[in-house]
Amino acid sequence: MSDSFPGPKTRAALERGIPLFKNGLRFDAEMERAGQRGFRPVRQIVIDKAEGDFVWDLDGKRYIDLQNGWATNPLGNCHPEIIETVEAANRRYGFHYDHPLRYELAEMLADIMPGRELPRTNYEVSGTEAAEAAVHLALTHTKRRYIITFDSSYHGMGIGTKVMSGLNGSYGTYLEGWGGGVIKAPYPYSERIPAGMSEDQYTEYCLWYLDNHIPSCIAGRDNIAGILVEPGLAEGGNWIPSTRFLSGIRDICDKNDWLMVSDEVLTGLGRTGRMWGIEHYDVVPDILVYGKNLSGGIAPLCGISARDEIMGDNKAFKSGSTFAGMPAGCAAAIKTLQIFERDDIVANAKRLGDIANGIMREWESYDLVRQARGNGLLLGVSFGKPESADADEKDWWTARAVRGKMLESGVWAISDRQDTIRMYPALNMEESVLREGLQIMEDAIQYVEKHGHIEGDAEAYPCGAGGF
Repeated sequence: MSDSFPGPKTRAALERGIPLFKNGLRFDAEMERAGQRGFRPVRQIVIDKAEGDFVWDLDGKRYIDLQNGWATNPLGNCHPEIIETVEAANRRYGFHYDHPLRYELAEMLADIMPGRELPRTNYEVSGTEAAEAAVHLALTHTKRRYIITFDSSYHGMGIGTKVMSGLNGSYGTYLEGWGGGVIKAPYPYSERIPAGMSEDQYTEYCLWYLDNHIPSCIAGRDNIAGILVEPGLAEGGNWIPSTRFLSGIRDICDKNDWLMVSDEVLTGLGRTGRMWGIEHYDVVPDILVYGKNLSGGIAPLCGISARDEIMGDNKAFKSGSTFAGMPAGCAAAIKTLQIFERDDIVANAKRLGDIANGIMREWESYDLVRQARGNGLLLGVSFGKPESADADEKDWWTARAVRGKMLESGVWAISDRQDTIRMYPALNMEESVLREGLQIMEDAIQYVEKHGHIEGDAEAYPCGAGGF
């Protein structure tokens, strides 16, 4: 790291992690190798304080928060109304599995579901649990053995969700024997279109693959339970699918008596400028997975909702864990949804998203920027290496360099060994703060375009977290 960034307290905390967290044994050797190539460690911070649109590191440096707790703080950091509500719930109920807040929240969720057609709710603690619960619900309802997921998808970090995800092959390393019921299909987005194909042609190919290739060559139509799809490849780079693709999946599911399962852990609850990402496509899924934004970043709560006939009488479906639907989580979710309605949060997310997308599209004039995109405040910018780069350099080095320069300049975002920088601003972020953060990002793009890579494939300090 540079001599001035991060500050000494933050640096000391990061060094403290070397003997404590994963990959610490190889860190020094990796840093020596990276240093020989002229790279420095990935720029990181340790959070000392969070409030509203900002976080502060241990040295008191302030950052505009576009990381946003990995998209879990829809109303900014440490919203005081939600904190007060959670404290009151803890004082009144402590921790008990059944309490009236479970019922109140379930009624609220039923009321905001797409088309109000998913009245049944099951609470979970994490998005991982919720995605696995949704798949098990689909399997037990249909009494079938296979689920279709997509390349570049991400559904969580449990064993089940690792084999369901297609984002990174390493997630499924040594789990090959666990994934026999998962069928991966191609997901159409601009950076993976085969040469000679248009976007529309590739979309049609992907739909053909679902409706023809899989049933003919991999698993019979009558043994496939459904399709698990994200209405936006969130962890995969915030890629936005076409209307044709999502409506086509709905049609294929209806034709084959498959269930459409929409994973909205990242795209749901206002993130895209609609309450649910799937609503952009005039499609109602059979099962919907949600989390992150639900409880305002204060207490963990996720869940699934489904059609009455799927969850209303299904003795084989079992899910939920000790802390699923706990009083604090339900209280946080109720207050979050109340604020959403009171302050017209979803409409504000659309307004801010339109502003951000208008600014970001101009960045495609830079040589390093391949594509800038967004749906509401689900924002992503893809980068490529400069033409002068060596053959062994990677596109994601550029994204990492831009993200690192942003961090030094006071903006926190996500690159995570991808060629994309992802941003998840609070849905109520002040417009001036959003504009300032995007201006700092553009300045960082200009800097890297002029000066080149800084970090390359250097490691991050072991800290038990990701997102670098």
